Amino acid sequence: MTSFFIDQHGCAKNQTDAELIIGYLSENGFSHTFDADSADFILINSCGFIESAKKESIDSIYQIKNAYPNAKVILTGCLAERYAQLMFDSIPELDGVFGNGNLAEVVSFMKSVEAGNRSVKTYEQKDVCSGKRPVLLNFPGSAYVKITEGCSNYCSFCAIPLIRGEVRSRTIVEIIAEIKDLLKKNIYEINLIGQDLAAYGTGKSDDVLKDSDLKNSENKSYLSLLFSEIAKLESEFDDFIVRPLYIHPDHFNLDILPIIKNSKCFVPYFDIPFQSGDDQIIKSMNRVGTSEKYIELVKNIKSELPNVALRTTFLVGFPGETDKSFENTCNFLKEIKPMWSGCFSYSREENTPAYNMKKRVSSKVADKRVGKLQEIQQNLTENDLKCYVGLELSVIIEEVIQNNPDFTEDASEGLAIGRAWFQAPDVDGCVVVRYDCDDPNQIKCIKPGNVIRVKVLATSGVDLDSRFLKIQKDFGR
Repeated sequence: MTSFFIDQHGCAKNQTDAELIIGYLSENGFSHTFDADSADFILINSCGFIESAKKESIDSIYQIKNAYPNAKVILTGCLAERYAQLMFDSIPELDGVFGNGNLAEVVSFMKSVEAGNRSVKTYEQKDVCSGKRPVLLNFPGSAYVKITEGCSNYCSFCAIPLIRGEVRSRTIVEIIAEIKDLLKKNIYEINLIGQDLAAYGTGKSDDVLKDSDLKNSENKSYLSLLFSEIAKLESEFDDFIVRPLYIHPDHFNLDILPIIKNSKCFVPYFDIPFQSGDDQIIKSMNRVGTSEKYIELVKNIKSELPNVALRTTFLVGFPGETDKSFENTCNFLKEIKPMWSGCFSYSREENTPAYNMKKRVSSKVADKRVGKLQEIQQNLTENDLKCYVGLELSVIIEEVIQNNPDFTEDASEGLAIGRAWFQAPDVDGCVVVRYDCDDPNQIKCIKPGNVIRVKVLATSGVDLDSRFLKIQKDFGR
């Protein structure tokens, strides 16, 4: 059987695409492997969002071809979609280039390449790809569920609409079925993703109710209808959490707040990419909000959900960003006080409106501003985490370190890495769990994917230090 390995790059949305590719190929005569040495095909699931990510993916092509000269190398993902013909023509080391418009076509594409046909294929961006995902690339116990594809916000700096098209949404029935299937497979943590969850149901909005008995007579947001249906799963499944990610601040659905407040499964965590705290820069980014409106949004959220964990993103060095503009962003960050934030330097992307904007900011200045925002956020995060010292938390275990002398001098003390509800996968801090590795019962409990109770001992930068108390949910992994 022909085997394939996936070299994964990019965001969570790209990861779910990789999982779908694994599903399609595994059902049709191909065998997935985590061992690149034994793979007949290596698929580089690339990112094409910003310059540094594009470079990383292109570098991987040459590194993989050099390391595995006998394997056929296929470029998939966003870079393959955005620059399909260019990649195909300029990199002869590639045996094929396959876009992300219709992932189900990967089977026929791979069979064609296997037969000796070097080819490039892209497809119209018109639906949300879905299917079986027999292999999840998260840590055990956690999964992403994509509810939308594409984006119609057209922020002036962003190439996503050029790559993935305008927003489309999956039906509520299909999403609920996928979540139920994951919960039956002992997934504890569901992370809802899309380019903008607030856009769920917009465009072809009637489609999301297909095959459902739901009506929208009260004119609620379609996202709140979906959330209400997810919350109903609490009566069928015990002890799971749902975390919504990526909600555009201009369209934040306030009617989801009461659902989250009254639900056991939804955690009060939001990733709201504000990008800037300066009104002129916000406008240049083709956003309709203002710093004042965004501050008011945060106040409304915190009023309804006082213990909310907010994550945001800032893009500095955008054309026209002056020292005063940046100072406004710093003040904005201090005002909204998110628990987490990421900060990135502006990447000039061709075919976006910002590409030709004047008053560019040097990379040196932009990098300095990134450092300043990170310093502010470090202080905010550390201050937020202090309130958990002495408390008990539920933690999903990601990795077991055990008695590693690099981390602890006590030979009987084991260590594990996990996350609490206010820590999203890959982007936030973690919880370090200390346990007795001479105790067989504790060793049995400390396994990736299991959920445990810990007592928080102290903060450690943007992480928490804790002690194991008891098992909360043993998934038998």
